[in-house]
Amino acid sequence: MPPFSQGDQRPSRPFTANEAWRATLDRPAECVLFFDFDGTLAPVQDDPTAVQPAPKVLSAIDALAGKVRRIAIVSARPVEFLRDHFSALHHVDLYGLYGLEHCHNGGETVTEPAAVPWVPTMAELADRARADLPAGALVEYKRLSVALHYRTAPQLAEQIESWGRARADELGLKVQSGRMVLELKPPVDRDKGMVIGEAVRDVGCAWYFGDDVSDIKAFAALRAREAEDPRFLGVCVAVANPETGQEVSTAADLTISSPEALGDFLTEAVHRFP
Repeated sequence: MPPFSQGDQRPSRPFTANEAWRATLDRPAECVLFFDFDGTLAPVQDDPTAVQPAPKVLSAIDALAGKVRRIAIVSARPVEFLRDHFSALHHVDLYGLYGLEHCHNGGETVTEPAAVPWVPTMAELADRARADLPAGALVEYKRLSVALHYRTAPQLAEQIESWGRARADELGLKVQSGRMVLELKPPVDRDKGMVIGEAVRDVGCAWYFGDDVSDIKAFAALRAREAEDPRFLGVCVAVANPETGQEVSTAADLTISSPEALGDFLTEAVHRFP
């Protein structure tokens, strides 16, 4: 990593968005912007298949991709879902299923080898969930994970959580809680924190935008990188929401009110760069 100029000083916490952007502009070629998808770039919907990025998000990310070193989407969604939504953008890396899948610059999707043997188990689990869980539960099969949603039937939360955790114990799966969803994953050691920790080893600056408890691990990875290198700038941004917003905002440096507001925030950020 090239040395920073005399002006490349990390702002002291707490800092404002203006202070964070000023420090970022000292080192754009060393900066990576990471984004969660659901609840961050796109409003959460009752039907997860209907989710679309908020207005201004795609054009802003496309413009920012030409001004910073790298942009990446780090999501619980499969890479192919993300590819469909970001296919018009260039130089954007995609990390799906908490890092169990990835592709760089529109290339081939690569799956974590240790997760591949679990594909039949997850397919069987999805079928079993559809048979066992009551009407109102939404079962989302993602090839390498199964998400059990209860957003449209919050009265089923306890029943769905209990069923899912029992199946995880029975099958040796990992559990990831989220915004009115319980997700079951293979017992493979990959999460958003690991993805971010690996991706920022040779950069001087990174922002992470997220809205859910799984994103707190990504925040922690930026904090850890700062502890290793006093020159590194990590900016943790929470997108507010009624379910996990307080917990995520407490762990962040900055909070934005919604995915729509993030679209405005990123559009404004484009104009900060020369």
